[in-house]
Amino acid sequence: MKENFLKEALCRSYDKKYDYNGVSGERVASRLGQLAMIGLTEDRGSNRPGYSRAEKEAKDLVSDWMHKAGLDVYMDGAGNVFGRCKGNKVTQPAILCGSHLDSVPNGGHFDGPLGVIAALEVVEAWKETGYKPEKPFEIAVFSDEEGARFNGGLNGSEAIVGKGSLAEKVELVDGEGRSFSEVLQDVGLSLDSYAGAKRDMEEIELFVEVHIEQGKRLEKENLPCGIVTGIAGPCWLEVTFHGEAGHAGNTPMEDRKDALVAAAAFIQTVHTLPQQVSDSAVATIGKMKVKPNGVNVIPGEVSLYVDIRDITQERRDSLVTRVLATANKIAADYKVTVEHDEKMRVAPVPIDEGKQALLVETMEEELIRPYHLPSGAGHDAMILGSEIPVAMLFTRSKEGVSHNPAEWSDLNDCVQTIHVLKKFIEKLNSEN
Repeated sequence: MKENFLKEALCRSYDKKYDYNGVSGERVASRLGQLAMIGLTEDRGSNRPGYSRAEKEAKDLVSDWMHKAGLDVYMDGAGNVFGRCKGNKVTQPAILCGSHLDSVPNGGHFDGPLGVIAALEVVEAWKETGYKPEKPFEIAVFSDEEGARFNGGLNGSEAIVGKGSLAEKVELVDGEGRSFSEVLQDVGLSLDSYAGAKRDMEEIELFVEVHIEQGKRLEKENLPCGIVTGIAGPCWLEVTFHGEAGHAGNTPMEDRKDALVAAAAFIQTVHTLPQQVSDSAVATIGKMKVKPNGVNVIPGEVSLYVDIRDITQERRDSLVTRVLATANKIAADYKVTVEHDEKMRVAPVPIDEGKQALLVETMEEELIRPYHLPSGAGHDAMILGSEIPVAMLFTRSKEGVSHNPAEWSDLNDCVQTIHVLKKFIEKLNSEN
C-alpha cells in the first residue's frame, strides 16, 4: 500500500483537543488520505473525472465505510451513492448531507471529499456516543459534480431532482471521443438508469453541504469555518464587438474602427461594475477570441465571454443590465457595433435565514465566531436548492487555492467544521 502522505501531513499539526463527542481527527485524516491515493497524479494531485473508474473506486471505498458504520447503502441509476441511518421516526423526511468525490484533472484532495467524510464522521461519532437521530439521516455522494469530462458538471445532483436535458447530455463527447452513454456504461450505468434516478424530493427535509471555501475570506478573518448566505447563480454572456479589419501600417489612427480597443475599454469598465451592485457580486472576463488575429492587422471582430454572478437574482440581473448597457455605450464611443448572446442564466440559491440563525447558535456554542459569506461557485447544493431548503458550511482554505494539488485545509479546521455540522444536525433533530 502506498504511503498515506496526506494523513501524515494533516496529523502533523493536529490538536487532539478537538477529539471529543465521538469525533476523531485521525479517522478523518486517514480517510481523506485513502481517497487521495485513488487517481493520484505525479504532482500528488487528484485525477478522478466524473463517471471514471477512479471515481467509482472512490465511491466503492466510501460505500464500504458506510456499510461498516451500520448504514443502509444503495446506489441510484445516476451513480449517486447514499448511506441511510433510519432514525427513530423512519417515515419523516430525511436530512441529507454530503458532496462529491470526482475531481478536476490534477486537482486537490479536499474539494468534495471533505463534505463526504464530514457527513460520515457525524455518523461515526453518533455510533461511538450511542446517539440515534429522531429523523432519518442520509449521506450523499453525488456523481460528476466538477464536469471536467464533459465541460458541464452537477450531473448526479441534476439527476435526482430531474434537472438538465437528457437530449443534450446524449450529445456530449469527452476528450477521448467517448459519448455520455459510453462513459455511463463503463461504470455499469446507462441512459435509462440515469433518466430513472429522479427522486421524490418530499422525502428530503434539508440538504446540508460542507465544502472548502476556495477563497480567502475565512483565512483573513482567522476562522476555521463560516456560514454560507447564498449560492451565486451565474449568467454567461458572449459579447461580440464588430469593427473593420485593416492594414496596421496604412490605416491612420483617426480612421480606425478597432474592435479590440473597444473590447479593452469594455474589459476595464466591467471590472468596476460589481461593486456598484453589491459586495457579493462578481463579473469575470476569462475568454476572448480576436479576428483576424494577425500581428499586422487591425482587429475587425472580438468575442469575449462575461461570467456574472451574485447570490440574489435581482442583484445579479441588475449587474447583467449594467454590463450590457456598458457594452452598448462603449461600442458607440468607439464607432463599432456590438451584439450579445446569452449562453446561460441560472437562478441563485438563497440560504434560509432560519437555518443560518441556527448555525450561528451552533457556532457560538462551539466557541467559534459566526461569520457569513457568499458562495461564488456552484455546488450540488445549488441544484438541490432549486427544489428543497439547503444549508452550507465553508471550511477555511489556505491562501484560497483550489483545483490544484496545493489545495489545503488544516485538519484542525476540518474537525471544527464537523463539530458544527454534527451539532447543527442534532438541533434539527430536536425540532418538530
